[in-house]
Amino acid sequence: MTEYKRRSVEKAIIMALRDLGGSASRKSIRKAIADNEHDGLTYDQVYSTKEGKTGTYSPFLFDFNFGIRNLRSIQYIEEPHRNQDIVLTKAGENDDLTNYPSLDQKKEIGAYWDKKNKERAERNKNNVSEESGDESTGPEDQEDTKDLNWKNQLITQLMKFDPSKFESFSRLLISKMGVVIDKDRGIVRSGDHGIDGFGYFTSDEFRTSRVAIQCKRYTKGAVSEPEIDKFKGVMDSFNAEYGIFITTNYFTDRARKKATQGNNTVTLIDGQTLAELVEKYQLHITPVNTYALDDYYFDLK
Repeated sequence: MTEYKRRSVEKAIIMALRDLGGSASRKSIRKAIADNEHDGLTYDQVYSTKEGKTGTYSPFLFDFNFGIRNLRSIQYIEEPHRNQDIVLTKAGENDDLTNYPSLDQKKEIGAYWDKKNKERAERNKNNVSEESGDESTGPEDQEDTKDLNWKNQLITQLMKFDPSKFESFSRLLISKMGVVIDKDRGIVRSGDHGIDGFGYFTSDEFRTSRVAIQCKRYTKGAVSEPEIDKFKGVMDSFNAEYGIFITTNYFTDRARKKATQGNNTVTLIDGQTLAELVEKYQLHITPVNTYALDDYYFDLK
């Protein structure tokens, strides 16, 4: 794992947004950057955390939030609003990023931060409270950090499960997703046949499909193409139309491509997607309800 070092991530944000059709949530942008390794950023670098003086934080997320503001300052994205998608402008969609940032863009970004620093100094001079934090860590940024922290804690604990418990957890999650586990073929026999679960999924059109499940509790490294290929071979022996491959880490690009080739496709669930599903189905977690102020309260003009 290559440790993340502070850097500009604006190009990666633009590349991800272009892949996603020009509009996406902050969470989806980060996922696209990690999955596609835009501008050389890896999955581990995007989602790694560190311990700081005030608690756990994400170095990448800090640069990501700066990047969003920098891109707005040069009119590459529309004005960001809380709980809404980040949207590319025409310039953001079409400009050549080869020489980003240009000298003119650097000047625009510098002027933007000079203005923000002057506004902050004026508020401090007038004893105006800044409940939202500084310009680099506003309320939405802090919410992103909290969300990332509990999900990383979840993934860390899943990595500590023994193989049997992780397989049991995975079958429980898949059951919540609507797959009915076959208690004979899916639990008793699966360990002897190269899969960790087997069941049936009935669609809204009442079409029932056979589903094979594979679980890999990885503490480091990615699931590679050969492992997907091997799983597909086992799926054939079970006559499974679909496969679900779950890991606590992530998949290589070649593994993702292999998963969609041929007749028996495989749905890939990496660590971050796994955490999203645990949240969606409230699987052994306790919600903490709170409220967040919208932009109205932070516009002091």
